[in-house]
Amino acid sequence: MVTITGVVPHSPAARAGIRAGSRLLSMNGHAVRDVLDYMFYAAETMLILVAEQDGRKQTFRIRKDEYDDVGLEFESFLMDSKQRCRNKCVFCFIDQMPPGMRETLYFKDDDARLSFLQGNYVTLTNMTQEDVDRIIRMKLNINVSVHTTDPELRCRMMQNRFAGQVLDYLWQMAEAGIQLNCQIVLCPGLNDGEQLRRTLTDLGKMLPHLTSVAVVPVGLSKFREGLYPLTPFTAETAAAAIDLIETFQAAFLERFGTRAVFPSDELFLLAGRELPDGAYYEDYPQFENGVGMLRSLADEFEDALTEATFSGKRTVSLATGMAVFPFLNDLLRQAEQQFPGLTCQIYGIRNDFFGESITVTGLLTGQDLIAQLQGKPLGDCLLLSESMFRRDSDVFLDDVTIPEAEQALHVKIQTVPNDGYALLAAVLGEE
Repeated sequence: MVTITGVVPHSPAARAGIRAGSRLLSMNGHAVRDVLDYMFYAAETMLILVAEQDGRKQTFRIRKDEYDDVGLEFESFLMDSKQRCRNKCVFCFIDQMPPGMRETLYFKDDDARLSFLQGNYVTLTNMTQEDVDRIIRMKLNINVSVHTTDPELRCRMMQNRFAGQVLDYLWQMAEAGIQLNCQIVLCPGLNDGEQLRRTLTDLGKMLPHLTSVAVVPVGLSKFREGLYPLTPFTAETAAAAIDLIETFQAAFLERFGTRAVFPSDELFLLAGRELPDGAYYEDYPQFENGVGMLRSLADEFEDALTEATFSGKRTVSLATGMAVFPFLNDLLRQAEQQFPGLTCQIYGIRNDFFGESITVTGLLTGQDLIAQLQGKPLGDCLLLSESMFRRDSDVFLDDVTIPEAEQALHVKIQTVPNDGYALLAAVLGEE
């Protein structure tokens, strides 16, 4: 039972006489407890809604086109609160953040609904058999943080005594044909080596319903006092992980026509290896997990260069994380070579806030950016990746804003998405 907070004017719900303040009880005979129920049952063309309105239960009949919006609004997107993570994973980055940051950065969600709706990864420990049955009934795709298929090790890594037994949900969903994307946060000495071999062997049994697996290296900040002692990756351990993954890729490709499991870009950078070509990533199923992002960016940038024209003079700067500094530097040098009037300054920003071992761009803060760029030549514009900011905002992780950084550095800042065409356009000063 959820409260209707608004009704869109002239919508099917408004025409049926439903008003804000009513409580939705059921749709076509099914109880509605959250957004998944609502979206699933609201797809029908003929709806019978039961709601508590004016102090009594009333029935409303609605005809509409398939997938047309009913027109009901609720207090929150999920129609109830987010599910908080019940685990205490030994590698969790949220536990490695300093005190005093904004409250939302410390919230750990583990919500299967957000997995379907927004692509979040879930550990399954918040789920019940009823949740799994609903996912199967609704044929919802889901993203799962697996980490290991060894039940005992999974309990130890996630500090949750139920973490091993809920792996059964994974097998149930695979057998039912649910499309699964999985991820493994790889921790040297814990779930790499033979444990990784076991995990990939087990996950391979789910093909072809297993869409993809991303293997990403653990990130370790300097704020780990009192936490589980984890070992950072070296070039050698990163290379060993890639080699093992690629043996499985070869077997999966021969048998199923897909590599299925992919190392993240960061693993290649840590190993000091060249990134594979675009074909390696197939249709980029783990793009948002940092798998193939750099290859896609480079291919798009180089394609854009073949079409671009520029005859003026422009000096532009770009700041990025240390991991991708050499990679982006190569791209900008290509642009300079093609356009003699273009000067590109690129700066690798050391992560003093979280610690130098954190080298990804998305975890840079405004204060580190300002401290390391003050007094540097920044040209006509400073380009920054959108990954540094809160979604749809101009706020860094440490709450420094773009206007504050612009004032401190005396330069205009432009954010750029992870798109090679957009990057070249920003470099050349095109709208």
